[in-house]
Amino acid sequence: MSIKINYKSSFSKELSNNLVLFTNEKFNINNLKKYISSSEFSYIKDLLKSSDLKKNILDFDLNSKNKIILINIKDKSNSSDVENLGAELYDFIKINKILNIIINSKSLKAKPGRDFIGRFLHGLNLKSYEFNKYKSKKENKIININIHADKIKSPLHNKLKFKALEEGTFFARDLVSEPGNILHPDEYAKRINS
Repeated sequence: MSIKINYKSSFSKELSNNLVLFTNEKFNINNLKKYISSSEFSYIKDLLKSSDLKKNILDFDLNSKNKIILINIKDKSNSSDVENLGAELYDFIKINKILNIIINSKSLKAKPGRDFIGRFLHGLNLKSYEFNKYKSKKENKIININIHADKIKSPLHNKLKFKALEEGTFFARDLVSEPGNILHPDEYAKRINS
């Protein structure tokens, strides 16, 4: 599976039936009233009473086509916590076979640290790694992630920094995953130098 990320200042609910919203610690959803309808808010509020609030991600099926995914942001999150949340969302997406989602970054009430969305997506991208070079059946599915924000802040510097980290990590993982009869010392040196 590969990931395609789009930044949008406005979104249409028709683009995706899966909406990701961020909540405060312990799934306090009071700040989400402006992003969902009052009936959806009441429905989720009722379901939260019987949900396992120790999880980081909870999902609620509004109907057969619409799903709201809540991500719990702890008050004191460091950068690795944020990346782990992104990785956890990738696992959730893969298990539930979701191909289109909208992440509403406006639902972040208090931003835990600098470049939360960048670090969150970085964790998601790192988790998406698969070594399937020698598999006969390869999945060519694309997960479309639309990031909704007031002002599109995707600074080139941060994008390049995370992209460079991801490419380096994926390259190292590729080298580790290669069988010994393919990646012998000569081939290893050749790949490192290219």
